[in-house]
Formats: sequence, structure tokens, C-alpha cells
Amino acid sequence: MNDQSPARACGIDFGTSNSTVGWQRPGVESLIALEDDKITLPSVVFFNMEERRPVYGRLALHEYLEGYEGRLMRSLKSLLGSKLIKHDTSVLGTAMPFKDLLALFIGELKKRAEKTAGREFEQVVLGRPVHFVDDDAQADQEAEDTLAEVARKIGFKDVSFQFEPIAAAFDYESTITDEELVLIVDIGGGTSDFSLVRLSPERRQHDERQSDILATGGVHIGGTDFDKQLSLQGVMPLFGYGSRMKSGAYMPTSHHMNLATWHTINAVYSQKSQLALGSMRYDIEDTGGIDRLFKLIEQRAGHWLAMEVEETKIQLTHSQSRHVPMDRVEPGLSVDLSRAMFEAAIDTQLERVRNSVTQLLESAGVGVEQVNTVFFTGGSSGIPALRNSVSAMLPNAR
Repeated sequence: MNDQSPARACGIDFGTSNSTVGWQRPGVESLIALEDDKITLPSVVFFNMEERRPVYGRLALHEYLEGYEGRLMRSLKSLLGSKLIKHDTSVLGTAMPFKDLLALFIGELKKRAEKTAGREFEQVVLGRPVHFVDDDAQADQEAEDTLAEVARKIGFKDVSFQFEPIAAAFDYESTITDEELVLIVDIGGGTSDFSLVRLSPERRQHDERQSDILATGGVHIGGTDFDKQLSLQGVMPLFGYGSRMKSGAYMPTSHHMNLATWHTINAVYSQKSQLALGSMRYDIEDTGGIDRLFKLIEQRAGHWLAMEVEETKIQLTHSQSRHVPMDRVEPGLSVDLSRAMFEAAIDTQLERVRNSVTQLLESAGVGVEQVNTVFFTGGSSGIPALRNSVSAMLPNAR
């Protein structure tokens, strides 16, 4: 939005991990406080069973970790473009369509922003990844349509979209003094999005900027995918991942995959899932791992474990290793996770990111040596291996 944005317009960045709401008024901070004095609201809902109410953001995580009975829902954005969006989920003893879950959280963003701003917002520009779904234009459009439907349901009358890396590009443009050919690398919780844009103080004065956007692209890889690989390679072996059956085959991995993926963790708590796990226990050669898996599920500690993995990923951006105690599952149980192991675990994902950047440059007809600047943004962009991997492709970029 520019300085002439209507007073009742706002921009929403509904993120996989965190969300923000912005507006543009002269002399007013553009990002609106959503939780106390914080401008981000973690994209989390906790349905507190004891008090029969939904709780959001940091308070939701706090109540969950304090041991309140209920259900934690995170990575809500991952529902867009998935088959789950057409189904229901059980919360507080009733069936809730996943679309209504999205409306509940985004509606809370709207309500909090309006309270802080002191006005109602009727128009919204929603940030969206370049691709909600890779290589499926129809599913991608359905994801955008779903988000627009949700926005209108919660009271927005005028709904439009902006690619997330384009928004980041124009933000970066306010800091430069000369013309630059810039690769914007926006690594969020669920997607990696890229834009190749010509930026300058002079171009910033123009209302029409489409000709400055040389190419956009992206791939459905983000922080939660890095969490998943770190969990599978570094943590899940303690819980039977990779174990052999007496037949010589590997133990089925569906339980581990669900535990390593934020929005499917609750699936392991179902009676059907636990019965399936119990039926295979006696066919496992070494039952130590599967027994720990049972304890983890009995304690409904899947989200706790996922948060430990996420925190490890964050710590490994500036440390070489992290020691993770797991006494909650078994006295004396722990694991040491290293940056080298993490980088090996996400190598396939980094290759897909590099391939997406290559395709972007080729589609624009731009050589790697022509890019002046690479600008990293997004919550997962601090991973050293990712930054180094992309930067190494662009020899003249700063």
C-alpha cells in the first residue's frame, strides 16, 4: 500500500509461523501491535478444553506448555492448497471445518488490528506465496480463492493479493540510493518465494511498477520442511524411525511423519492410529524405539517435541550444536544435534531452492553475474547453509 491508501485499508501477512497486520498513515508505525506491544502474532490457536475457549498466539503456546487440556493447532497456512481444507476437525467436542478454523484466526488478526488502530478495516491486501502448491495451477488458484472467501466471511468488503516477495522488494527499495537489480529471497515457514526486480529511488516514485518486476517464482519449501527433516534424521530414530521388522522390512513411518509435521501431529493421538501402532510392536526386532514412541503419544507430547526441534533449528543458525534433554519421555534420554547434521538433512530441500532460483533467472533472461544484490527476508532466511547456497550462485551480488 502507498501513502494514499484508504484509511480503512490494511495489509495482512498471514504466515505459516507468525502473522502481521500493517497500515499506512502519516507519522504512524506501519505494523500494528497484535499481542501486548508485539507486532507479530504466532499463527497458533489453542482450544482450551477446561475453559471451552480458543486462545491465540503466545498465550496459546503458554497455556499448552503449562499443561492445560486441549488441542493446539499450528501452521494453519499449510491448510491452503491441501486436501484437508475440504474436511472437518474435532475441537472442543464438535466438528469444525478447516475453513472455519482459518476464519477464526484471521478474524482474530482483524479484530486485534482494529482495536489497536481504533478503526474498522474494510479493505485488505493479503500477502500470498508465489505458489501455494507447486506445479498445480488449479490447486494454487483454489488456495487463493479459499483465502479470499475467508477474508470476505470475516468482514472484508474488498480483497486483493500481493506476492510476498514483491512486498519485501518495495520495502527494501526504501533503503537504497542507486538503481539495483535485486533478487528477493523470501524464506518463510511454508514457502520459498523469489522475485527479480529493478529498484531505485526514481522508480519508487512511479505508481505502475509491473515493468520493474522481471520474474517471480517459488517452491513449497520453508521452515516447517526444515523442521521436518531435522526431526526425521536427528530425533525420530530415538522413537523407532528406521527400525527393522522381524521380516527384515523397515517399520512403517506414518507415525513418525505425522509427528514431524506440525499440522498432522494430532493424527497420532487417534484410537485408530494407536491401535495400528500397537499391532506392529510385536513384529519389531528392537522394541526400545517404539516403546518410547508409545510414551510420547500417551503424554500427547508431539507438539512439545516439535517445538524442541524448531528451537534447535533456530539455535543452529548461530551455534554448531545443541544438546536436547528428553527426560519427559524417558529419564536420561537426550540427543545432540549438530549444524553439520542439520545441513545434511536439508540438502535435498536446498537443492530445490537453488533449482527454483535458476529457473527464475532463466525465465527473465538474466545471467547470474548481472544480479547486483540478493536480499534475504523471512523467518527461515537466517539458516547459514541456505544463505551460502543461494549467494554462491550470484558471484557479483552483495
